[in-house]
Amino acid sequence: MSNEHFADVNGQHLFYSVHGAGKPLILLHGGINPDSFGSNLAKLAKGRRVIAVHLQAHGRTPDTDRPLRSETMGEDVAALIDHLNLGKADVMGYSLGASVALQTAIRHPEVVDRLVLVSATMKQEGFYPEGVAAFKQLEANAATLGPGVKASPLGKAYPDVDWTNLFRKVGDLTKRPFDWSADVAKLQAHTLLVFADADAIRPEHMVEFWKALGGGQRDAGIDGSQRPTNQLAILPNTTHYTLPVEPMLPEIVGRFLRTFKEGL
Repeated sequence: MSNEHFADVNGQHLFYSVHGAGKPLILLHGGINPDSFGSNLAKLAKGRRVIAVHLQAHGRTPDTDRPLRSETMGEDVAALIDHLNLGKADVMGYSLGASVALQTAIRHPEVVDRLVLVSATMKQEGFYPEGVAAFKQLEANAATLGPGVKASPLGKAYPDVDWTNLFRKVGDLTKRPFDWSADVAKLQAHTLLVFADADAIRPEHMVEFWKALGGGQRDAGIDGSQRPTNQLAILPNTTHYTLPVEPMLPEIVGRFLRTFKEGL
């Protein structure tokens, strides 16, 4: 049986592939590249049913006239979980996918069990200033960037993608200021934050995000009884761009997911 499927949900023709067996883990890629996790997808699927989604206009999910927004793509993910009758699922996302995963948990806590956010921000200013400046130029640079990706191996793997249009829409999304910190403080899902030690995200923002989740408030104590429920990991010798394929990532994520599975 093919592991490749489409679901017509929330006005979108959403592509997803299924890997492995076990408790569902919705996996959401970063911007532009639907294969962000590389071989880590297979590692995450050991003992899990990984459902890897292609977000709107990415990979095999066609675009619509709807603008790209983390909030509406989060609605797509929640609708997919309902469509698949999963009840609650764990949700993991990287970069753009982390923003979508976060919005899924904020807007639909009833469908998210545990949440893994890889290189996520809760405010636009969480990125370094040069990153924010680049976001503001992305839409204008789309006509230059699109043909280059179209001619690349990624472009040949997904020939139906309008890469110039995708860059325009991602640029329109990323140039917009946002601040979700108040919503983060109310999150119900057990959450793991994962960052690179040389990330595109400022370390001050990593700490701010961690504190919004209840971390960094006190010494956990000799017996660890005062440690927060949520978790934080910063992976050494990684960047924003290598983090999703870092071999340590599946091990850290798996340990987090197993912790709550075992009720510890």
